[in-house]
Amino acid sequence: MEQLSITHTLKEVHQYRGLVWALVQRHLAQRYRGSALGFLWSIINPLCLMLVYVLVFHYYMRSNLVDNYPIFLFCGLLPWVWTSSALMEGATSIVHSGHLITKSMFPAQLLPVVAVITTMVNFVLSLPVLAVFMIVAGVPFYLSLLALPLLLVLQFVFLVGCGLLLSSLNVIFRDVQHILGNLLSFLFFLCPIVYPATVVPEKLRFTLYLNPVALLTQCYQKAILDGVFPSPSDVVYLLAFSCVVALVGNFVFHRHRESFAELL
Repeated sequence: MEQLSITHTLKEVHQYRGLVWALVQRHLAQRYRGSALGFLWSIINPLCLMLVYVLVFHYYMRSNLVDNYPIFLFCGLLPWVWTSSALMEGATSIVHSGHLITKSMFPAQLLPVVAVITTMVNFVLSLPVLAVFMIVAGVPFYLSLLALPLLLVLQFVFLVGCGLLLSSLNVIFRDVQHILGNLLSFLFFLCPIVYPATVVPEKLRFTLYLNPVALLTQCYQKAILDGVFPSPSDVVYLLAFSCVVALVGNFVFHRHRESFAELL
């Protein structure tokens, strides 16, 4: 049963940390190979999304429910872009690296982890841009920004668990990657990214707390914009949910790992 334990997986990730970093560097280099702007695309993409939503919701629809709407939107878009890209890349990480899986000694569980780390690098690179926007808009910097590393760790654990689960299921059922794209489009509008949580009817507001992605989004927004640290109950819920997802994802992944080479 040792191979099914999350502790064993963590030990392997640490053991092959040099390989993990090499794969992250390779993925980042491949993503922007041949482009004139290179890594700047990791910043330009969320900026373009922000401009579109600001134009539609702030100017066309005249929504004034939130002060500093562009900053509010950017605070929600950055963790969302990390989440959506990590899930999509994590889900296809095994299928797209079949040549590595067929090598019996290659630790397949590293691939979903690499996908999450690669997309996390883009998230971290976008944070200074958010800081510049805050300075220009006159938004103060609160001590609650110290909570960002904690939120990042919680989101990382959650995404790694999802990556392990989705990548293994996608090897067996290739429909997973297509279904996931549609589910993410639906999930985006279930999170308070383009709208504040206050517009959600009181009787439906519980859905924002049951949805870990929505709760994470609110924690980021409150820590950055409102100077409010995540509540202990929110942290405990997110930690428990992330750990459960990581355990389930690890179990499913190792249950099917031996069949990857044959199915690929």
